[in-house]
Amino acid sequence: MEGITYPLLSDFWPHGGVASLYGVLRDDGASERAIFIMDEAGVIRYIDIHDFDDQPDNEVLFAELAKLNPDGAAKVNAQEDETKDALPDEGVVLYCTRYCPACVKARKWFEDHQIEYTEVNVSINAEAVRQVKEWADGNRTTPTLNIHGTIVVGWDENEVSKLLLSNR
Repeated sequence: MEGITYPLLSDFWPHGGVASLYGVLRDDGASERAIFIMDEAGVIRYIDIHDFDDQPDNEVLFAELAKLNPDGAAKVNAQEDETKDALPDEGVVLYCTRYCPACVKARKWFEDHQIEYTEVNVSINAEAVRQVKEWADGNRTTPTLNIHGTIVVGWDENEVSKLLLSNR
């Protein structure tokens, strides 16, 4: 996965075995939004369980990971340093991550409709995270789009269609 320099496990229903072992599997089969960071020996060094609608702050997580692996943190910081250029503000700009299912849908929609766009990866661009949070009431919502100055938070195919296809 892009930007990930450490092993990552995601566990969800219907499997949920790990979530159940760690006490974060709800009765409805969904997992709490929970993050457990373990050292190489398997000792839990950090736990973050919070409201399902809240997305964790990557900077906090990277700081915790840096405590365990300073060399890995240096790689992440180098990536962020390389992406501090000014954000694009013209045309169609897609603020997204590589792994977000809605971002994948947005990319496919743009390809299917042959619409050119600029993609900004919020996983590695701190300024993009700040901008998206400003537009999305403090949340890092992906995708967020800037379509010729009109902001669309989240993938709303109808809204995007109105903005981009009605003038064709």
